[in-house]
Amino acid sequence: MAILAAIIIVFVGIIVVSGNKSGSGSGGNATGNLTNHVEGQGQAGVTLVEYGDYQCPFCGQYYPIVKQVEQEFDSQIKFQFRNFPLTSLHQNAFAGARAAEAAGLQGKFWQMHDLLYEQNLANQQNPSAPSWISSSDPTTFFDQFAQQLGLDVNKFKTDYGSTKVNDLINADMAEGNKLGVDATPTFYLDGRKINVNEQASSFETLIKAEIAKKAGQSSSAPSSAGSTSQTSAPAPAKQ
Repeated sequence: MAILAAIIIVFVGIIVVSGNKSGSGSGGNATGNLTNHVEGQGQAGVTLVEYGDYQCPFCGQYYPIVKQVEQEFDSQIKFQFRNFPLTSLHQNAFAGARAAEAAGLQGKFWQMHDLLYEQNLANQQNPSAPSWISSSDPTTFFDQFAQQLGLDVNKFKTDYGSTKVNDLINADMAEGNKLGVDATPTFYLDGRKINVNEQASSFETLIKAEIAKKAGQSSSAPSSAGSTSQTSAPAPAKQ
């Protein structure tokens, strides 16, 4: 009986270890609080949300376009980023999200977000150069980023491996799954999935139309205030 009990304990241990090694940040609370990383003044009452993966090459390519759009419409819209690491495709994607969220606990989310995507782009231009994207231990790069940003590196390391950070990422992923996100980057404009290409003008056209729509609604009777249609064209095939 003692031998049988030992076998059962070992078997359960194997299951737990296997789960913790899974790319989804296992053990996380998928029903926890969503992240709330927002830039922009949002005077027009319009919000652009991106579900992104820091290791995704397409997200890297969209990054400078999105930054351009953010700067252009800074006073009018809010831009929000949510995590959607495609762990089945990108081995360090969840780790990248951890780094951004850990930096966020010290008020430097967007700075870490930018560093991660900047190295993503640099890696595409020079794949042989050392980077967190291809590293077997990306934490060495993340620690350097934390130091570069003036973070408390010891706190950063603790937060990076914390359940709190894990839960934030898993909550974002659960929300994305509920919305039907299956590729990155995926964008939502005021709750409606939009299909945009890698040109600022593609975003500008839709954002200007949404701002005009909001302005028209605010100046007219709220006869259609109850409408919440989410119908849109399908997202392009990305990663």
